[in-house]
Amino acid sequence: MRILVTGGAGFIGSAVVRHLIRHTGHAVLNLDRLTYAGNLDSVACVADHPRYQFVQADICDAAAVRACLARFDPDIILHLAAESHVDRSIDGPAAFMQTNFQGTYTLLEAARHHWAALAPARQARFRFHQVSTDEVFGDLGDSGGLFRETTAYAPSSPYAASKAGADHLVRAWQRTYGLPTLITHCSNNYGPYHFPEKLIPHMILNALHGRPLPVYGQGDQVRDWLYVEDHARALVHVATHAPAGETYTIGGHNEQRNLQVVQQICALLEELAPERPAGVARYADLIRFVADRPGHDRRYAIDAGKIGRELGWRPQENFESGLRKTVAWYLAQRPWWGRVLSGDYRLGRLGVAS
Repeated sequence: MRILVTGGAGFIGSAVVRHLIRHTGHAVLNLDRLTYAGNLDSVACVADHPRYQFVQADICDAAAVRACLARFDPDIILHLAAESHVDRSIDGPAAFMQTNFQGTYTLLEAARHHWAALAPARQARFRFHQVSTDEVFGDLGDSGGLFRETTAYAPSSPYAASKAGADHLVRAWQRTYGLPTLITHCSNNYGPYHFPEKLIPHMILNALHGRPLPVYGQGDQVRDWLYVEDHARALVHVATHAPAGETYTIGGHNEQRNLQVVQQICALLEELAPERPAGVARYADLIRFVADRPGHDRRYAIDAGKIGRELGWRPQENFESGLRKTVAWYLAQRPWWGRVLSGDYRLGRLGVAS
């Protein structure tokens, strides 16, 4: 099939693109605006493949989106383009409302008109797949419960609210116009090619440079961690096999407190990078507790039973194996993150091994 991936130069989107090219026979169009988090270095290893195309465009640009759909003629739209950093959404929510909400509306309208013009057989297999987040469900607190497909929305941050709004648009377009849609909610992703502002790569790179490892509050916030390549497999499987109108929660079955995550990173670095920066006796000595951020949810956790029962997907990595692979990747791929930290990644493409 022909699969259009929005945000395919981002962290999860690039994992999806790499998976599609390496492990399927589908053709891929990567549509990405290339904001600060979009990095063509992350897809350099598949960029010359004959089944891969890239277009730099903004999903809020209706004319550009329509042109892409008319030229590429997709069977599936995997919609990952989004502003996604909670701290940035607190400091500047407008960009999140524009990209995550308005951009999804623009894409839905283009998809609706594209789908309506398809032959009946192609209409039946077309899917618009909205990739959402568990953050739309809010805070589990100390309830001991799990997020499921039927959990009510209760977003806490501007980021989560913008994604919740986009999800509601997708459901409305399915109900009102019959557009064949899918929605998936994922837990916290981690793995190779993760932009260094996020927790795990931020801690790895700060530790390697002998800088403080800032932990919000007492580090007792709990997240369910999902290895990004496991998530990419799940997304492609849902997009190509799930019935229209379905929703799935996707998690790694790996609940960890934030402080535990940072401590495990430090332990792995002691093993894999024993030559510590000057003046650092132990990586764990760099941990610093800082003031918590506003509206910080205490716990997220996902029940991924439905996708396992109905589609047969399960994560291949547990947190220990995935984190080891992640730390080892960052140690081996200094050129990739060095270009991110310097800003040179905005200037051109770099070949990076996976």
